[in-house]
Amino acid sequence: MHAINLTRQFLIAMPAMADPIFAKSLVFVCDHNEQGAMGVIVNRPLGMDMRTLFQQIDIELQREDVAGQEVYFGGPVQTDRGFVLHQPLGNWQSTMSIEDELGLTTSKDVLLAVGSGDGPERLFISLGYSGWEAGQLENELGQNAWLTVDADIEVVFALPPEQRYEAALKLLGIDMAMLSDTAGHA
Repeated sequence: MHAINLTRQFLIAMPAMADPIFAKSLVFVCDHNEQGAMGVIVNRPLGMDMRTLFQQIDIELQREDVAGQEVYFGGPVQTDRGFVLHQPLGNWQSTMSIEDELGLTTSKDVLLAVGSGDGPERLFISLGYSGWEAGQLENELGQNAWLTVDADIEVVFALPPEQRYEAALKLLGIDMAMLSDTAGHA
């Protein structure tokens, strides 16, 4: 079987997705290889802004441009840990490079830099991530659980969360009304 690589793709949950964690979710895949896949759900705000998060982790936040931004539920794995999707890439202690100017950082130094008024120009913070073991995501794709499309990072950084799912569908040329909640195979 030909190996697929869904890194830097959106996973768009099909309407029939039974798992309440992923129903109507849009996932940005940060890494996909033979060991599995990991990404963050980008359309599930937690009802907490960055100002509140920074207060909870005892870091003073001097960047007013990000203080009101939402913090998101990134997935069910390590929900007590922050995952920062950001541009530009920068030089942080624990960063996975997704592409030339986009990274996912899990080390606290990026948050300390943001708190002091510096840090990446654009950031998206989630608590937790979504993970799949080797072959698990491919199996879910075979069961029509997800649609995939090359991600447009502007969907994450520039659109409000309630518009991201439909914006990703539009990248495929699909209108929400066209989707059925029953799966079929030709």
